[in-house]
Amino acid sequence: MHFTANDALGFAGVAILLAAYLCNLLGKIHKEGYAYIIMNAVGGGLACLASYLINYLPFVILEGTWMLVSVIALVKLMAAGRAIRQ
Repeated sequence: MHFTANDALGFAGVAILLAAYLCNLLGKIHKEGYAYIIMNAVGGGLACLASYLINYLPFVILEGTWMLVSVIALVKLMAAGRAIRQ
């Protein structure tokens, strides 16, 4: 097995998602803060792109939805101006 650019995108996306989750569990960032939501949007987007590039539709749907939900949450927080800044 060789490491490709698609693998790098996927690993980066998943690493960002897991880092967001871990930081939230450890109390370093809050789930309603900009950092958590942006990390979820970026991580989901990268994982979605990697899945698209390898033609794996189930994860394109999963990660694309993850990214979309995160972007919607980010827009709502920005509009309300109520995000916890961590």
